[in-house]
Amino acid sequence: MLTHLHADTARELNRLDGDVGRQVWFNFWDTRLTFERSYLARLNYVHQNPVKHGLVPVARLYPWCSADWFERTASLAMVKTIYSFKTDKLKIPDDF
Repeated sequence: MLTHLHADTARELNRLDGDVGRQVWFNFWDTRLTFERSYLARLNYVHQNPVKHGLVPVARLYPWCSADWFERTASLAMVKTIYSFKTDKLKIPDDF
């Protein structure tokens, strides 16, 4: 399904921009997470990524990240738990 979605939307965007054959979708891969700890570590990774790249000093300040919402709506214990997961051993390609 995603292959068709990406192909169809890429063709439509190229048509709207008057371009042909331009690559629209980049760096997509599907990972099946089977362990809760894997999911939680990746959630922490996603939240901390703007900090890692020096875009903001704390994740909640990055406007295109769910960290602010997460910190406002989750319990303090949940926030501390998620942010305690190590992300240094995750194998996630990052070409930023």
